[in-house]
Amino acid sequence: MYTVPSEGGKATVRFGGGGVCLVSAVPGQGFTVSTEQSEPRTLKVTFTADRHRSEITATTQPRSRADVREVAW
Repeated sequence: MYTVPSEGGKATVRFGGGGVCLVSAVPGQGFTVSTEQSEPRTLKVTFTADRHRSEITATTQPRSRADVREVAW
C-alpha cells in the first residue's frame, strides 16, 4: 500500500499484478473527493475546493507510481 498526500487530501492505493485499487481517499477540510477508474491499471482521485484542485493519478504502466498535480485559480 502507498499513501499519497496532496494539498486537498490523501489517498491510499494498493498496487498489484492486476492493477491499482483505492484503499481510502480522505479529503482535507473544505474539499470534496471523486474517483475515476476506467481500467484496472490507472486510478484518478480528485480533491476539489472552491479555488483549488488536487489530482492524484496512480498507475501500474509502465511501472507502479503515483503523481500529484495541484491546480489553483
